[in-house]
Amino acid sequence: MIDQFSAIDWLIFGGYGLILIVSGWLYNRQAANSNDYFLGGKSMPMWVVAISVLATSQSAATFLGGPDQGYRGDLTYLATNIAGFIAAIFVAKFLLPKFYKFKVFTVYELLAQRFGDQAKYQAGTVYLVGRLFASGARLYMAAIAIAMILFGNIEASSVMISITLIATVGLLYTVYGGIRTVIYSDVIQCIVYISAALLVLGYLLYSIPSDFSTIINALQTPTDGSQSKLTLIDFSLDFSPSGVFGFWSVITGFVLLNIAAFGMDQDVTQRMLTCKDSKEATKALTSSIIMGIPVVLIFVIIGMLLYIYYQRPDLMSQSIANGDAPTPEFVGQTVTIFMYYVLTDLPNGIKAVVTIGIIAAALSTLNSGLNSMSSVAVQDIYRGILLKNGKTLSDTHMVKAGRISMIVVAIALSLMAALCFYWQQHSDMPLLAFALSVMIFSYSGLLGVYFTALFSNRGSPLSILAALIIGFLIPVLMQPYIMSLYLPVEYQFSLGFSWQLMIATFVATSVCLLGNTNAIKDKM
Repeated sequence: MIDQFSAIDWLIFGGYGLILIVSGWLYNRQAANSNDYFLGGKSMPMWVVAISVLATSQSAATFLGGPDQGYRGDLTYLATNIAGFIAAIFVAKFLLPKFYKFKVFTVYELLAQRFGDQAKYQAGTVYLVGRLFASGARLYMAAIAIAMILFGNIEASSVMISITLIATVGLLYTVYGGIRTVIYSDVIQCIVYISAALLVLGYLLYSIPSDFSTIINALQTPTDGSQSKLTLIDFSLDFSPSGVFGFWSVITGFVLLNIAAFGMDQDVTQRMLTCKDSKEATKALTSSIIMGIPVVLIFVIIGMLLYIYYQRPDLMSQSIANGDAPTPEFVGQTVTIFMYYVLTDLPNGIKAVVTIGIIAAALSTLNSGLNSMSSVAVQDIYRGILLKNGKTLSDTHMVKAGRISMIVVAIALSLMAALCFYWQQHSDMPLLAFALSVMIFSYSGLLGVYFTALFSNRGSPLSILAALIIGFLIPVLMQPYIMSLYLPVEYQFSLGFSWQLMIATFVATSVCLLGNTNAIKDKM
């Protein structure tokens, strides 16, 4: 069991609660129409959108997983920003101008301009399925961390209370104001969790009784003989999961990953569509990538300092040194090294700030999923069904539908988070790893369809559906825990997710191009 919270911890929690209440009152005003509710009236300031894109891209997974990357790996993750800038150029040139030209509410409406409404429904559905798994799993991941800190255990009741707490706060915070409230909320939550990370970073530096040059030398020469933990770019060609942050993986699979994330994932792209034009949206996207470099670096450095703290006893005080790296477990469950440190070594006060940081990162992720999934469900699917049946639509009706949809999405995400808990408890299948990467499965088909739409006159409703399905199935079938079900051991292989994305996108694009051009509109 962990120590009980002190009075200062509860004061910190109270202060954060007050920030949520005041900011919610300031920004959660009623949306006047659907354009205001889903797109913020296309009047959001560029710098605010940039921070929101940054917060949406990072999520609770970065808060908890970034330090683990630094602890176990090196700085090569930062090289993925090369892919980010390449992808930003692509999105700015080929996608953002078209989104604004056709005045779309969601990115999938663009496909309707090329292939008809059926393509929009299909792509929107694939997105909703993928985002349900991904956002639900991130909610579960954050709830596990919150349960550990608040209740000192990860029993079902504690985790369910944590899931409900995060989901309820996120829903109440955004249900009335729509995307405008989400974006301003992202700014607040981003400041909160970065501040928490900086506090942990400072405390770690204070706790390590070695000077800066000694720490740098230790990171350059790991005791296990591996390459320097300060390696930024790795030019070796490694197709395994351990090589996904290598240079060749970055300029191929990660470029595709970022193109999909920035231009085909409503979760991120919706923020850019709140800018007044594509130029402002491009500035917001580029600024978010630039700001993301030092932010991610903070979390990776925390992990590297934890490496010094736990694996270099020669550099630590006698009370810390034991010669062996700790087994990061909590009540029998494996946790990240960062959570292990929070649970076992952080003092009260700082522990409360970190708890708030995790909540802030979780709320940012949840709010993004709530609004983006609601907009796709209402604008792409519900609205299409009503129009098809000849019913008239008012702005008031669409805003109301958006709020109801957001409530439904919050319940669905909570149920998915709960499912993640029970599935992990009673199955050997690493569901969390599957769910955290499931958007890659959705991205493959979407990339194939969009590449066909942008750069050819081919494609058909049938080939689009086939591309989306095949693009989803190929990465799933390449997961080790799925592969063991249909391949003999000698034929099984381990392939990094960036290479899986490359293969699946190539196949999905090829399948989509097989469709004939009859009754299909010209290339966009």
